[in-house]
Amino acid sequence: MIFGIGTDIVDLERIKAMKAPLAFAKKILGPDELPHFIALREGQRLAYLGKQFAAKEAIVKAFGTGFRAPLFPQTIQILRDHSGKPEVVYSKEAKSYAESLGINKSHVSLCDERNHLIAFAILEG
Repeated sequence: MIFGIGTDIVDLERIKAMKAPLAFAKKILGPDELPHFIALREGQRLAYLGKQFAAKEAIVKAFGTGFRAPLFPQTIQILRDHSGKPEVVYSKEAKSYAESLGINKSHVSLCDERNHLIAFAILEG
């Protein structure tokens, strides 16, 4: 059963206009995402950052909560499997919260088109 659906779009130009993208990355990326961000080539970092943020926004919209305890940008990580498929990984607290709502699967799809980064999330119970 579907618990919630969320979507978000980010304008890449807004990410490019940031004066301190590394500071923003440290604020929104989790412990497994930040090293990946830093390892990327300069030209790939901003798109990655925008996609990660869009995905996290889509997920909290699917929860119907927005960002509030225990769902913060750093407690929701979007990692990639061996084939590049995005996977949602929650912190211990966020996972416990999701499970308390009966959510046992979280899906996210990402896409980009020129200057737009889009994320679509589905939570299942």
